Amino acid sequence: MRILSRNFRLQDITIMYFTALGALMVILVASYQAPTNAFNVSDLKPSSSTPLLPLPMPFRMPLDPRGELHLSWNISYATQEVFMLLKVAELRYGVVLGMSDRGELTNADLVVLWDSGTKSFFGDAWSDSEGRVSLDSQQDYELIEAKQKPDGFYLLFKRPFSTCDPRDYLIEEGTVHVIYGFLDEPLTSLDKLNLSRIHTGVQRVLMLRPDTPDPTLPPGLQTLDVLSPNIFIPNQETTYWCFIQKLPENMPKNHIIMYESMVTPGNEAIVHHMEVFECSPDVPDVPEYSGSCDDKMKPSKLNSCRHVLAAWAMGAEAFYYPPDAGLPMGGPGSSRFLRLEVHYHNPLLISGRRDSSGIRLHYTPSLRRFDAGIMELGLVYTPIMAIPPKQHSFYLSGYCTSKCTQAALPSGGIYIFASQLHTHLAGRGVRTVLVRGGKEVEVVQEDQHFSTHYQTIRVLRKMTKVLPGDVLITKCTYNTEDRSGPTVGGFSITDEMCVNYVHYYPRTQLELCKTHVDPGYLQKYFNFINRFQGNDGCVCGDVGVTEQYSQLQWDAFTGEVLDSLYSTAPDLDALQPVDRTSLSWRVGQAARPGGDGGPGKTSVPLRRRSPAQQPTTDTPSVSPVWGGRAPNLLQDKCVLVLFLCSRNSFRLL
Repeated sequence: MRILSRNFRLQDITIMYFTALGALMVILVASYQAPTNAFNVSDLKPSSSTPLLPLPMPFRMPLDPRGELHLSWNISYATQEVFMLLKVAELRYGVVLGMSDRGELTNADLVVLWDSGTKSFFGDAWSDSEGRVSLDSQQDYELIEAKQKPDGFYLLFKRPFSTCDPRDYLIEEGTVHVIYGFLDEPLTSLDKLNLSRIHTGVQRVLMLRPDTPDPTLPPGLQTLDVLSPNIFIPNQETTYWCFIQKLPENMPKNHIIMYESMVTPGNEAIVHHMEVFECSPDVPDVPEYSGSCDDKMKPSKLNSCRHVLAAWAMGAEAFYYPPDAGLPMGGPGSSRFLRLEVHYHNPLLISGRRDSSGIRLHYTPSLRRFDAGIMELGLVYTPIMAIPPKQHSFYLSGYCTSKCTQAALPSGGIYIFASQLHTHLAGRGVRTVLVRGGKEVEVVQEDQHFSTHYQTIRVLRKMTKVLPGDVLITKCTYNTEDRSGPTVGGFSITDEMCVNYVHYYPRTQLELCKTHVDPGYLQKYFNFINRFQGNDGCVCGDVGVTEQYSQLQWDAFTGEVLDSLYSTAPDLDALQPVDRTSLSWRVGQAARPGGDGGPGKTSVPLRRRSPAQQPTTDTPSVSPVWGGRAPNLLQDKCVLVLFLCSRNSFRLL
């Protein structure tokens, strides 16, 4: 009996072992075919607790140049969530949507719909530094509905702004780089996906928008369409097309109170952005023109058309002015000529496509209480301000100082309601803050994922009130890791700018409030660095600033000294304090956000005060870099103010 009992136990153990082994294999196969945390799309059942279609989707844009992928979305600030609707014209084996810092395919936050060959799955995923995709252990994208319709496959889902997941992208105000991809074959496992091996692309958008409803437009509005004249879109990747349009003769003063894009149907994925500029009233006649903005044979008078009236970029909705303000158009002192500029992005090199896209201006002869204006904040366009090569993050700041606002703004202040940020190719971030009584009290506008390829007028969620004596600081972040030489300030796309075009009311005569380091102290920097590097040759003032920058031996020390020159001022015993501004207060047309310079710009360097005349502190102090006292950020600013007497004259006080 004992032998029989022992044999029975051994047989039982053997059966249990192979049963457990078989169960383990089933689990492994199941986990291989249906990844943990992934959602089986066929299991989706409507729930009364989740909003189903039709859900209002006021914001939308095409993602790919063929128009096969469209993204629409809505925002709930109450629940801090974004609802997204992805339409795929022809769904093959899946689609990828994601977000990353600069549009990279690596280290991206993803949501993936994929077909294993037998079932479809939906899941929150991420890519590593090589582009390999893995399912996220924390699923933050919630699938609401997946539905096939006659015109395509629709995927409705939502995600919180912030998930507290280190692998997820933080959705915040500013530019969001959206990446996408198409799956052309089934995936038995998501970890077999590498984004570098599929068809992908990137699009930029402002994901978070103001949650205020569009105002009701008054009766009696008139419209003016500024449109491309049915041109053939060139079959090249990038084209800037310019067109001159004339306003009616003797047009009285009107107020533009709204404008919207007019994109030719079928070209939504090619028309990237558009702007309308008013020409200078000092140029009495601008010739007709329709052609490339970069054509060297274009009429030179087109360069006088730089005052922004309207700007639109892909994904932007109609722009409304506040109820009390409108942008003047027509009347005495204005130009009869407008310039339309359209940027066509045609990476597929499509040919034979006609286009009549442009912007529709809605205006009224019933003037509102206030004229709206546009003011340039930031840095003066000058090579005096430069960025060393091989920099991951280099910062430059421009100031609209308390002296400027005290002299120029009305006693009741002004209200900033929108802004347009601008840098060139090295720009990575722009931030404008309001300083009052030495303290930063408000962020006017910030975009830490800024791209020069996506520039639109951004309506503020809350208007900013600027009072006389306030300070506005605009700080730009640059990356020059791919450059071997210094990048100077200027008008070329390879030069740099740091600008915030703020839209405000009531309009003043202050159209430009910007700064730059005093050239005399920059010359002392060149002298010091050349002596330190053993170059005893003459670095006299007759050698241009750009050339002096290029002659330096750029290393970490040279860059750090330049950074300290821009950011601090040492004790007078060591080196004279930097007069950070040469206040520029210009009358006339605003500069073109696209980066061109031109006639009409006046930059006047102002005298420095003696130490006993230094102005009072505007912001908290910073640590010294070269020794001596640590000055305050806004100390040693402009001393004299340019006082405007009329549109075409000014005098120094």
